[in-house]
Amino acid sequence: MSSIAVKKGFASTVWEYLTTVDHKKIAHLYLGAGGFFFLLGGIEAMFIRIQLMKPQNNFVNEQLFNEIMTMHGTTMIFLAAMPLLFAFMNAVVPLQIGARDVAFPFLNALGFWLFFWGGIFLNLSWFLGGAPDAGWTSYASLSLRSEGHGIDFYTLGIQISGFGTLMSGINFLATIITMRAPGMSFMRMPLFTWTTFIASSLILMAFPPLTISIFFLMFDRLFGSAFFDVTMGGNTIIWEHFFWIFGHPEVYILILPAFGIFSEIIPTFSRKRLFGYSSMVFATILIGFLGFMVWAHHMFTTGLGNVANAIFAVATMAIAVPTGIKIFNWLFTMWGGSIKISVPMLYALGFIPSFVMGGVTGVMQAAAPLDYQLHDTYFIVAHFHYVIIGGVVFAILAATHFYWPKMFGKMLSEKLGYVTFAFFFVGFHMTFFVQHFLGLMGMPRRVATFLPNQGFDLYNFISSMGAFFMAIGVIVLLVNVVVTSLKKERVGNDPWQDGRTMEWALSSPPVYYNFKQIPLVRGQDTWWIEKMEGKDELTPSEPLQDIHMPNNSIIPFFIALGLFIAAFGAMYNPLNSVGDGHPMGTVVLILGLALMFGSMLVRSIRDDLGYYIPKEDIENDAKGGKVS
Repeated sequence: MSSIAVKKGFASTVWEYLTTVDHKKIAHLYLGAGGFFFLLGGIEAMFIRIQLMKPQNNFVNEQLFNEIMTMHGTTMIFLAAMPLLFAFMNAVVPLQIGARDVAFPFLNALGFWLFFWGGIFLNLSWFLGGAPDAGWTSYASLSLRSEGHGIDFYTLGIQISGFGTLMSGINFLATIITMRAPGMSFMRMPLFTWTTFIASSLILMAFPPLTISIFFLMFDRLFGSAFFDVTMGGNTIIWEHFFWIFGHPEVYILILPAFGIFSEIIPTFSRKRLFGYSSMVFATILIGFLGFMVWAHHMFTTGLGNVANAIFAVATMAIAVPTGIKIFNWLFTMWGGSIKISVPMLYALGFIPSFVMGGVTGVMQAAAPLDYQLHDTYFIVAHFHYVIIGGVVFAILAATHFYWPKMFGKMLSEKLGYVTFAFFFVGFHMTFFVQHFLGLMGMPRRVATFLPNQGFDLYNFISSMGAFFMAIGVIVLLVNVVVTSLKKERVGNDPWQDGRTMEWALSSPPVYYNFKQIPLVRGQDTWWIEKMEGKDELTPSEPLQDIHMPNNSIIPFFIALGLFIAAFGAMYNPLNSVGDGHPMGTVVLILGLALMFGSMLVRSIRDDLGYYIPKEDIENDAKGGKVS
């Protein structure tokens, strides 16, 4: 009897997550899928560092190394970092602004499933003839000449996943603009909500150029067009412009939410209001604005000319100013505060010097003459990872510990958290600090091996040892998650005891309608204001009334699945220029599109107006009863 009950419970849980449109459960899906791809990208990174541990190593061959290196970068940027940040955006932002869900719950679910199936499609390339091998930037001069379908998996997989990201960005913009609680003006929004808002604006502007360029590359690869083929009148440099018009704002799409996470953690554990709130907001806006004016600093060596190089060099140096404002604001927040050391605060303390190092090396490369020397060396690899790991990954790990109790109702072990931090922090600096010197000594990036006695041996060995330290830290985190999941003790609304924003006023995890009454916001740090007045709940802005909630739906899953199936048909259709098309490719394409459009048609004609929860049930739920 008990085993049958467990199986039924498991099946119903799976069905609940397949059909959910609840932003909190979608946050769980993003966290799980993004965590899986993070582990996958980490394994690929370990293969890279094992190969480069000693000179002339043959752990993997050159072709496989190119594929691993390409998939590592692509996976970490598109399938790990962004989805993990979306997990915390989904879990926290609606709660911070006093909303019951995002503006478009159905599209929120569709955005996740598009990301998920796009990521699965890309990684199936390992089993279907070889992965993409032209680097995560997939420069057209390399990708057009890549054999097999690896690059086609890249173009179609990233395109599908990118549609989901674009939907999510639009959704968060609409949510933050239209669904803030009464009294929640823009200048009262928490910093994490602000950074989500600006990052979503960047997604809206930056992803269309990527979408267009990938369409062009797909048509060049599969249908014989010549957008980027110089032998037929195309231009490969146009790909670089398209890609970096997306690619550099993408750095800020990742780092701005990370800034927002640390802007929540530092005041909480300094027991002090964030210093210079207004300047932090305007610095965030300025970073988003300037982020679109610096893309060609990735192209100083392509021959744009002195005038263009000088303009982009100045813009790159200028963007350091608002970033510096944020650094000083975090330091001044801690100055004079009653600092409480916890795992999230340790990551915040480690983030500041680590990210500053990455920023300083970025300003160095803003000088075009120096960039000529450093371009495509390991100095660039070190700089990039100091920004992405020292900024974004530290923020993701900090947010995992900080928001885990709010998302799941259980506290991750602090002791194991300290162990993870120690291994990961030390391993990170071991891995990437010495790569600055490798770059200055002339070691090129993206090489599968190197000769002995060039001065590279010791630094590469240290770098590889650091990668093992980071891997141990991640394994300890996984153990922490498993151990915590088996615990029975639950945490209260405000487990850190010094929460300042509205999410910490709700139960852990929150009920599925979030707020029984939409709160009234009376200033910044809404929950802190209520606590200081001796209240144990938020001030409501409305009487208790029936709550409207959206229905769950399996349709987003099938729309994304249809596009996933259609992508195989597009790749193997009889018209493709690779020459391995098959008539069944057309059939698969039609079936996939039929599933996608058929699901959309069902959605358009069915009655999906949601349902109402009676206020009597809400009162019963608040008293510990069950909602009918």
